[in-house]
Formats: sequence, structure tokens, C-alpha cells
Amino acid sequence: MDIKAAALLAEMQSMQGEARNLTPVQGAVPQQDFAELLGQAVNKVNGLQQTTSDLRTRFELGDSAVGLEQVMISAQKSSIAFEATVQVRNKLVDAYKTIMNMPV
Repeated sequence: MDIKAAALLAEMQSMQGEARNLTPVQGAVPQQDFAELLGQAVNKVNGLQQTTSDLRTRFELGDSAVGLEQVMISAQKSSIAFEATVQVRNKLVDAYKTIMNMPV
């Protein structure tokens, strides 16, 4: 197979001309930063835990507007959210360790 420099140059120039005729792709909507999303998730988990704590305290003090079922459901929601957050953190730590152990 014989590659001629002139033919290759002509092909590159024709591709350059075609590229100029292309319309630029409109970018997608800017997405939030990962750190921002992670911070929002942690704040949401914190809010669930605070709500559970408030409900628990109100129930213990005898507030008739708060039932045991509300306290238990809120406690389970905050527990599941916290466990999910811990799992995400563990996956991030594992990914970081894997990247750090890669040979350069």
C-alpha cells in the first residue's frame, strides 16, 4: 500500500472544508457540579435526621399531634438515607484508592 503525501494533504484539506460547513452543536444545559450535588444530598440527609430528632423529642414529651407511626417512619427514612450516603462515600473512597494505585 503506497500512501502519497499529496493525496493525503488533499484529503485533509477537503475534510477541513467540510468541517467548516458543519454547524456547531448546541451544548446541553449546564449541569451542577458534583461537589454541589453531594453537598445537597448530605444536607438533605441531615435535614431528615433533624426532623426525626424533633419528632422523637415531641413524642417523648407527650405531644398528641405526633404519633408513634410518624416517629418510626421518619426514623426509617433517615436511617435509609444515611446508609445510602455511607455506601456512596465508601464507593468514592474505593474509586479514589483504585485511581491512586494505578501505575503512571
